[in-house]
Amino acid sequence: MPSSRLKPKTGAAKGKLAAVSGRPAKPEAGARAAKKTARSRPAPTQTAPAATRLGRALRDPPPRKATPLDLFRAARRDWIAGERLDIGALAGALGIGRATAFRWVGSREQLLGEVIWSLCEPLLQQAVAATSGRGPRRVAAICEYAIRAMLVYPPLRRFIAQDAEFALRLLTSKQGPVQERVIGKVRELLQHQSEQGALSLPLNVDTLAYLIVRLCESFLYADVISGQRVDPAEAGLAIELLLSGKVEPRRSKTAGTSAKAALRDRSSKRLGRT
Repeated sequence: MPSSRLKPKTGAAKGKLAAVSGRPAKPEAGARAAKKTARSRPAPTQTAPAATRLGRALRDPPPRKATPLDLFRAARRDWIAGERLDIGALAGALGIGRATAFRWVGSREQLLGEVIWSLCEPLLQQAVAATSGRGPRRVAAICEYAIRAMLVYPPLRRFIAQDAEFALRLLTSKQGPVQERVIGKVRELLQHQSEQGALSLPLNVDTLAYLIVRLCESFLYADVISGQRVDPAEAGLAIELLLSGKVEPRRSKTAGTSAKAALRDRSSKRLGRT
């Protein structure tokens, strides 16, 4: 006999069976779609913690504030390029006030002096390293080397040509720091040579250092001061003579004797009149 149980094989049959039994049919297609949707749905993400001040600073570092050294470097760059030093323009480029810039550097002259000295000091060190010998000859060779180098240094010559009076006032007087510091370097050189037993100082070391620097300046700026062209070798020779102490007597022995004889004759005549 045929079985009394119904075996629905299609969705339609299942629907009819559900209608007879009073139970709803399982929505298999809907279940499969729901499972598929669940699988494709992204997993919930965790909320990132709020960024700290350190994190923000590392990610977006704040702009660096300008410093006096920044102003100095900008001024030196402009001076080497032959541009006129304008503290107001430099302050604007750095994003600082003009008053702040002047508070940092003092004055335009002081800033210029620092710029020029920053270029002169390495040159003097190079002169010391490039020369040999000892005693008066070494000091003279160092000074001659420095004079030769400065005579052909374009930024310095251009600066002097633009305003010779102002340049000389800045470079050869107490208005700027250059002369005082050069004298200090020469003083150190003289003292070192003296302590090594290579130099017998004919004058006080401060006086000698000042004289040597003034002599070098007269050669270095001769074209501006007197319109003359000089040979740096003669500056070296003059310094060597100054330091060697080999100075001829101001008056010969014969001249001294004649002067004394003339003085005695005048005295005798006066006595005869009385």
